[in-house]
Parts: sequence; structure tokens; C-alpha cells
Amino acid sequence: MSIVVAKNAGFCFGVNRAVELVEQAAGQGREVVTLGPIIHNRHQVDRFAQMGVQVIHEPSQAKPGQTVVIRSHGVTKAVYDALEAMGVQIIDATCPFVKRIHGIVSNARQEGRLPLIIGTRDHPEVEGIAGWCDDCRIFQTPQELEEWIKSTPEAANLPICIVCQTTSTENLWKSCVKIAKKEFTNLKIFDTICKATEFRQDEAAKLSALCQAMVVVGDASSSNTGRLAMICREHCQKVVLVDNAAELEPGFFDGATTIGITAGASTPAWIIKEVNKTMSEITNVEAVQEENFAELLEQSIKTLNTGDKVTGIVTGIGSTEVQIDLGTKHAGYIPYDEVSADPNLKPEDILKVGDEIEVFVVRVNDQEGTCQLSKKKLDGMKVWDEMATWCEEKTVVEGTITEENKGGLVANIKGIRVFIPASQSGIAKGGDMTGMVGQTVSLKITEVNRARRRVIGSIRAVTAEARKAAQEKIWAEIEEGKKYHGTVKSLTSYGAFVDIGGVDGMVHVSELSWNRIKTPAEVVSVGDEIDVYVISFDPAKHKISLGYKTAEMNPWNQFMTNYNVGDVVDAKIVKLMTFGAFAEIIPGVDGLIHISQIADKRIGKPEDVLSEGQQVQVKITDVDAENKRISLSIRALLESTEDEAAEETAEETAEETTEE
Repeated sequence: MSIVVAKNAGFCFGVNRAVELVEQAAGQGREVVTLGPIIHNRHQVDRFAQMGVQVIHEPSQAKPGQTVVIRSHGVTKAVYDALEAMGVQIIDATCPFVKRIHGIVSNARQEGRLPLIIGTRDHPEVEGIAGWCDDCRIFQTPQELEEWIKSTPEAANLPICIVCQTTSTENLWKSCVKIAKKEFTNLKIFDTICKATEFRQDEAAKLSALCQAMVVVGDASSSNTGRLAMICREHCQKVVLVDNAAELEPGFFDGATTIGITAGASTPAWIIKEVNKTMSEITNVEAVQEENFAELLEQSIKTLNTGDKVTGIVTGIGSTEVQIDLGTKHAGYIPYDEVSADPNLKPEDILKVGDEIEVFVVRVNDQEGTCQLSKKKLDGMKVWDEMATWCEEKTVVEGTITEENKGGLVANIKGIRVFIPASQSGIAKGGDMTGMVGQTVSLKITEVNRARRRVIGSIRAVTAEARKAAQEKIWAEIEEGKKYHGTVKSLTSYGAFVDIGGVDGMVHVSELSWNRIKTPAEVVSVGDEIDVYVISFDPAKHKISLGYKTAEMNPWNQFMTNYNVGDVVDAKIVKLMTFGAFAEIIPGVDGLIHISQIADKRIGKPEDVLSEGQQVQVKITDVDAENKRISLSIRALLESTEDEAAEETAEETAEETTEE
């Protein structure tokens, strides 16, 4: 006869945390009370009572100055608020997994969704969850859910959020989810079963199938412990639920060669050890450790079934298949086309002899002793699981755009085809999406329908979040005079709108150029990247006025930097007046050629010599910086030329005289 203790028997993380918080508080000399029994175990509650920790059942029973511990099941928001109003110190020992469900149902109501809670209606955890939303429905069985749907015609079109009590069974949850997916058109699913509970229940099922008798240790009032006993009875004929070692009866184990022990999440380790010790004395068997359970399971693997997920070791890579040792009598093999979904990958590229690999059982032939396996199918199943998780958690993922069609784009993510509607592509309506083919993009998964093998994604959701974050950053840091590098988004008759990183600002036409312009298009075009600075902003109205022209761009400053009195420059006649002509030296800077400085002789009017648009050479004769006036002269250049010619003639005459 042998005794095997389940590895995950006893306190789960949430219960262990709650017990430790009470012990710490009591150890500090505080007056500690718990709102309800801290866990469903009278022995642990009695132990705390000996430490001075009392149990209260209503917030009104708490006294100012006391430390009140909220148990791991959690409480309603109303209870929490009542405790805060009492002026007591609160230690919230609510299990983090349960706390997450509180947040889910609360957010669901804010979004206008009706939460459906799958669990035991009068369980403290379920009551606490329901207290974090103003309206919900609780269902203990799939049949209750179906009956409610049938009796509520509008239910199918309601926006629904479905969650589960952490200690519920996987079968119950999956049955309810299946119904919900079939009936509701607007549904959000949150798998909130605690994995520790799932592991414990799965382990209890496996252990009870291997044993001739099972002992479930825990408080009979604990639904968690009661469910473990129920699961064990599905696989084993002899199952007993005991509160402690004293309740064990020797005759119960007659005829059993292997006896299993499991325990609920509220069962302290010292009680499990006492039960183990007492059973070993009754059956005359030495007490065993938890590791034996893993050994027993390993030894029990004798058959394989289609659909199983198993782990094996790569023993060889042949020309058509990969050989796998599964630790059973079957010879496992993976055909080459079942190794990977990528046809370009060779098995030796991703596998080598000695690798541990998880595979899916496709076909078992007991007569031949062979087992056909698939890595590709299991990888595909895992990807679908990942897709569902990404959708639920709104994770940003990367995919490669493989094609464009009439409705939008198609991306490839780990071999799964993800459709991105045109409205979610980030391209303006009517825009060309062809250029995105081949690009790697960031997107969010918004819908996963495994049954129809349909996945929908959104690039726009990612860019919208990024733009929102950029906007918040700009409004938090903006100040007058701050410079930005932006992109011209659109033009109007009165200015240009520039995107400075998520927020649009406007550059008025008067701030685009120092020169007089008729339209912004004379200076900038849509798509241009330009440097701008903040002139003013109004956070309340979300308006920003930007400037583009700078002092460095001021034509007068450029003239003063690059030209001096006495310089000879090329200029263009831009306007003729009775008293002279205006000539443009550089765009935006004109100088006056007085009528007396146009020619080296007296003229009647400027147009007798000059015409608009004519290019002439002029000499800068004077600059009035204060009034920004420039005097120019053509005559000065003509007189200079005559003087030079006279000097040359005189020099030539002198040379001829010298020669004679």
C-alpha cells in the first residue's frame, strides 16, 4: 500500500497572503479583527482567536482604532466605504485575482455592459464581485444561463461582459462561455478562474483516477473543498472528506493499494501533515512526500489518445519525418509537413536531436505501436490562445501586411491571417493602401472567432493611442517661444495648419513670410516639413498660434549683413515714379534711384531711360538704417566709367609723347 499527497494541496497564494497579513498585524500588538472568518477553516480561525484576533460580521461592529482585515474573498464596495467611514485601519487581504474581477465588472458597467457572473450565488466571493457594479446577473449552471436568455428577448443584443468565480470548475466555465458566444452579439469574455484552483482541480482528477481511495482534507463549508471532493468522486469510488486527522476511519482504506490525499485552498499545511501521519499509522505505511505524485503520474502514462498534448525528446531527424521518444510503448513521429506552418523552414532549422518538444497527438495505432504527432497543429492552437489573450488584454503586436483587398488589408501574425478593415488601417478614406503591402506594422487584435477562424485587427487603435500620448505630452510641456519641427497638413486662404507631433497649430499668412504674399501656397506646400515656434496657445480651446518667419529670414537683416555703402549690385526696376525709380536689390528690399541719379544728363522722366522689370547695375550711395531707406545711383557708375576712360586716354597720350 502507498500514500500519495497532491503537490498543490493546501493554501493557495491568495489564502496564504491573507493569513500572513493577519499574523503580521497581530504580531505588531494591534487590536486586530477580521470581517468574517479569514478563511473557511475553523482550526485556523481558532488559532487566530488564541492570538487575540476576533471575528466581526458587520462593518458596524468595528471600533475606531481597530485594524480590520478584509478576507481573501473580498467585500462589496459599500462594505469597503462603510469601513473607511468608521475611522478604522483597513488591511485589504482580498486575493489579487478576485480584486481583478472587481475592476473588470466595475469598468464593464462604466462602458454600459451588463456583467454576467458564473459562480455560486451565495458564495462570499460572488457576493463581493456583484457589489462592485450596480447591476449584474449571477448563474450557477449553464442551464440557468440558457433559461435567462430564453426569458429575456433583448438579451442577445445587450453588450455583455462575462466573468467567473475564481474557484469555479473549468467545465462549468467552458459550457457557459460556449452558450454566451453562440447567443450574444456584443460580448467580452474574461477567463477569471484562478490557475492555482485549476491546477489543484486538474491534479485531483488525475490523482483520483490512479488511486483506489481518496482523502479530501478541508472544511465542509468551503465550496472549494466541496468541489474537490466532487471531482474526485467522478474518478474514484472511495472518497472521504475530513476536517482533520481525528475524522479518519481505519476501515475506509480496506482493499486500497494506493491512497491519495488532496486538500482545499483553505487547509493549513500542518493539518495535511497530521492527516498524512495518521493515515500512515493506520495503514502501517511510511508517510510520503509530495514529489511521489509526479513520479506516480509519470509511471502511469501507458496509453495515448488522439487530441492529447504530450512532451517528448527528439531522437532522430530522417528524410521524411522526425522521430520522437514519448516515454511510452509507442514510437512517435512527426511528418515533415507537420513540423511548421512555414513551408520554407526545414526541420533541422528548428529542431535538433536531444531537444524537448511539446506536440499534438494526431493518430494512435496501438497494433503497430506508432503515434503520429504534429508540432504545427499545437503551435497553431497556442497562437489562437495568444490571439485571444492579446484581444482581451489589448496588447500591441506586430504583423506583416501581405495583401490589400476591397475591404481593407490583410496581415500575417505567426501564420494567422488577420483582417484589418479599411476604416482601421490608418489611411484616410479613399486613400491608397497599396503602399502598405510588405510593411511591418503595429496593431491591436479587436476580435477573435476561433470557430470561424476569423481575426480582426486595428492599426488605427495603436496610432490613436500614440497620438493621444503625444498630444498630452505637448500640452504638458508647451510654452511661448518653444520650437517644433512639424509637417504642413493643410492650407487655407488665411494660413497653414502644421502638425507638431499629434497636435495641429496654425501659422497665419502674415507669419509665413516677411514679404507680402497672397496665399500660403507661395511659401509652403502640404507635406512640407518646417521649423515653427509657438506665438501663443489656449489649452481650454486647444488652439495654438505658430510662427514661421524668423529674424534671420528678415530681408532687411540679410541686406544689412551682406551689403555696404559703395557696393555695386545688380537690381531690378520694380516701380517708376515721377521723382525716380525703385529697384529691388534682394526680394523684400528696394532702394530708390532718384531721377537725378538715373543718367549723366538731365532727363524729363524716369521712363525715358528705364522700364519696369529691367535689370540694371547700381551703386549703393547711402543707407538710413533707422528708417530702412536705401539710396542708389546709376549715374555714379557712369561718371566713374567716364573718369576711367579719360585717365586711360591721358596715359596713352603720355606714352606716345615719350616714344617720340
